[in-house]
Amino acid sequence: MFEAYAQTPDTATSTTVPGEAEPNTLSEAVQADPGLVLDKIERWAEGFQRLIPNIVVAFAIILVFVGLGWMLQSGLRRWGRRSDRENLGAVLGSFVKWVAIVGGLLVGLIVVVPTFRPGDLIAGLGVGSIAIGFAFKDILQNWLAGFLLLVRRPFRIGDEIVVNGYEGQVEWIETRATMIRTYDGRRAIIPNADVFTNAVTVNTAFDPRRSEYDVGIGYGDKIPAARDAILAALREVEGVKHDPAPEVLPWELAGSSVNLKVRWWSHSRRADVVHARARVIEAIKDALDRSGIDMPFPTQVVLHHDQTEDVDGSRGQQREGWPPRKDGPQPRPLRLVETSDGEDGQFDTTQPSRSLEAPAPREPHVPPATATPSSPTRQD
Repeated sequence: MFEAYAQTPDTATSTTVPGEAEPNTLSEAVQADPGLVLDKIERWAEGFQRLIPNIVVAFAIILVFVGLGWMLQSGLRRWGRRSDRENLGAVLGSFVKWVAIVGGLLVGLIVVVPTFRPGDLIAGLGVGSIAIGFAFKDILQNWLAGFLLLVRRPFRIGDEIVVNGYEGQVEWIETRATMIRTYDGRRAIIPNADVFTNAVTVNTAFDPRRSEYDVGIGYGDKIPAARDAILAALREVEGVKHDPAPEVLPWELAGSSVNLKVRWWSHSRRADVVHARARVIEAIKDALDRSGIDMPFPTQVVLHHDQTEDVDGSRGQQREGWPPRKDGPQPRPLRLVETSDGEDGQFDTTQPSRSLEAPAPREPHVPPATATPSSPTRQD
């Protein structure tokens, strides 16, 4: 009933001598049997030799995926150039290329390690993926915003925009930010999330673009004459379009001038707008000077209220101007100007008026040299 078992070499090595402690560390095992190190290295070498074909196949697969990624990137770039969406083609091409490379690495890893499963790797990330998501939140947000900007195309490369106080020409839209070249030769890098969520003014979205300027003429000048002179000058200005035609509108009766609003159209580029405006202002000035139309300086009129009128105090009849009008209230004679008695606020018209001339200077008071307590000195 008992069976005899032959002891194999592997099981024989696991026996220990009675009374001796079993090695519990690698160093003690190596000291007990130095041949274990050589055996371990030999097994590694044999395993590597068995994996060489898999490694070669995996390397070939990775190269294929890399080549496929470069081909897809080149194809998307060509598509972008043909469809006038070069920026979108570049971003999509770069994204697809890296997706292909990562896919090739995973396939190669599966070939080398057959027991590896990508699902296990994703599950292993688990909580770590949440931390990675928070760490790369801004990067992912800007990338998605840049992708939506490229797909929806609210503006294009070369457009002139205003966003977050920055104004200039769009140079490029990257996966993280939008590059703007300002008019003074600087580069503004604005995150795509800010561009996507904030208001953006596209100055070159339409062509042409309207500009305007207010011109003041004198109240004594005729508005039709000034309008004809300005329109004739604008027809000769370089950069001002004839369709739509310029226009001059009476806009405001200001304190010292009649303001005319001059409107004209030019190309929407910033350089064209600025140079056309400068030429328009110069032409308007010359045209009004040749026509003898006044462009008054800002003036201020001070009206002196005449308190000697018969209707003084009556807001419906009181005159506020100077000099007196022939058909309006007249000043009272100076001999009848009312003076106040100082008690009840009434005026006594029987007394002569106070002189409007400055009174003669009074002699300075000189106190006496001596003064007694019985006769105090009164000072005026």
